[in-house]
Amino acid sequence: MTTVYGIKNCDTVKKALKWLDKNNIAYTFHDFRADGIDEKLVSDFTNKLDWELLLNKRSTTFRLLDDEIKNNLNETTFKQLILSQPTLIKRPVLLSNNTLHLGFKDEQYQVIFN
Repeated sequence: MTTVYGIKNCDTVKKALKWLDKNNIAYTFHDFRADGIDEKLVSDFTNKLDWELLLNKRSTTFRLLDDEIKNNLNETTFKQLILSQPTLIKRPVLLSNNTLHLGFKDEQYQVIFN
């Protein structure tokens, strides 16, 4: 089963979902805002990918963080921060065949699903 994690109004998430629909790939969409995020999900993510890869440093949320928080991030503080501000996760997060993939590029999805 394939699950796409993200936020429904994110342009990159929209592109990923459109690609999956166009290619008739069944998936479940998990919206961080509507469906929530918990410690288990964050731990599942960080067990599969380094927390620094999951951090969306280009997000408005990240840019608005105090410099002290940005400069002192580690895996523990990242996990705590994500629970309160899931927009700090790079999107979309695609879980397919027990492997996590970040972001969306047409070529990347073609490789994953071929």
